[in-house]
Amino acid sequence: MANTNGPFGLKPVMYKNGSPWNGKFNWYYIPAGNASAIFTGDLLTMDGTGSVDGKYPTVKRAAAADITLVGVAIGFADSPGLGFQIDNLTRLYVPATTAIYVAVVDDEDVIFEIQEDSVGGSIPITALGNNADIVATAGSTTTGQSGMVLDSSDVVATSQQLRILRLADRPDNALGDYAKWLVLINEHIYRTTVGS
Repeated sequence: MANTNGPFGLKPVMYKNGSPWNGKFNWYYIPAGNASAIFTGDLLTMDGTGSVDGKYPTVKRAAAADITLVGVAIGFADSPGLGFQIDNLTRLYVPATTAIYVAVVDDEDVIFEIQEDSVGGSIPITALGNNADIVATAGSTTTGQSGMVLDSSDVVATSQQLRILRLADRPDNALGDYAKWLVLINEHIYRTTVGS
């Protein structure tokens, strides 16, 4: 059976120690000056500043070359204390130039699932343990899901954004085009030494 081509960005599934992801996240802030729409499942990078009160670091949508990755967006809210958009449960993504709080899975030990793009061929089994960047394809304004995928033509042994751990183990997934992989954020800001 062929794999379905249905990108969803990055989805948290478990921790490195094998325990299931427990739903934990931290709040960050997307400032009004953000240049790109942000979708559920988008990989985020630090934006170098914080909210006006200084309590929430600012983030933006990651590009393929970004190395200060902080985690993955899983929800949005007008106030971090009230949970996800209680007055607007249909908010599935954030349009560009919209100031809002974002729930981010930022634990560096969380393993995520992501679909490969299969451009130039699919990722082989020999890629396990190697690294790859994302392709930062825009998400869907209808579903709110990220369009980010794993760059199958960029699998290398040297450092890249994501470490390929293994194929996601489920009946509807197999090696080949549009396979879903389990990955770890390799260039995570809380894992990488920054500065001198």
